[in-house]
Amino acid sequence: MNKLEARNVNVFYGPNQVIKDVSISIKKNTVTAFIGPSGCGKSTFLRLFNRMNDYIDIFKMEGRIEIDGSDIYDKQIRVEELRKQIGMVFQKPNPFPKTIYENVIYGLRIQGIKDKKILDEVVEKSLKQAALWEEVKDKLKNSALALSGGQQQRLCIARTLAVAPTVILMDEPASALDPISSAKVEELIYELKSQYTIVIVTHNMQQAGRVSDTTAFFYMGELVEHDSTKMIFTNPKNERTQNYITGRFG
Repeated sequence: MNKLEARNVNVFYGPNQVIKDVSISIKKNTVTAFIGPSGCGKSTFLRLFNRMNDYIDIFKMEGRIEIDGSDIYDKQIRVEELRKQIGMVFQKPNPFPKTIYENVIYGLRIQGIKDKKILDEVVEKSLKQAALWEEVKDKLKNSALALSGGQQQRLCIARTLAVAPTVILMDEPASALDPISSAKVEELIYELKSQYTIVIVTHNMQQAGRVSDTTAFFYMGELVEHDSTKMIFTNPKNERTQNYITGRFG
């Protein structure tokens, strides 16, 4: 069974259609990259998987989106529970103005978990998974805002991991970072896919080529092509994909 599945999805913002009849299957423990020019719908589509678009008044969706075979837009679904299962990392690092420790356990506090032993274990495990533990283990009581941009982004990844999701959505997670920090985030994505299903939106085609197993090319709200990353970059079937990959537009 596929981890994530979208079938005949159409999205409207008021009278404007921004996603046009998109269907895609995403397998468990893979990295899928969404590429395409700005404004082509890839971030909107990514946010459908954890219902982030629900906050937009004029948003309307038709079609079906599933995680593990369950319809995530079903009336019975509790969105808070869904977002524990499907974590999100944004373009700009957004740590809370709290200590590093409190940032990591924020989601657990909301769940009412107070046991210090459990919290300590989760902090260490999540920071290790986010390749940040060695850099901050002696500074857990310091403000997260004192960290560098790259460290803040890895902290946000640790915060996402702390609530034990099975899917991680990343909306251009390295675009605001310097090349060294970007490389660390890419390395991290590669390591995390053994335990998580990851979907990443990126403008950086080299990054998509490095980190993803499959790549989906979006253009003007349509999913033009979805295939193994190798095929998309070396032998795309669609001329529009070929033109985008070779830099003829975008």
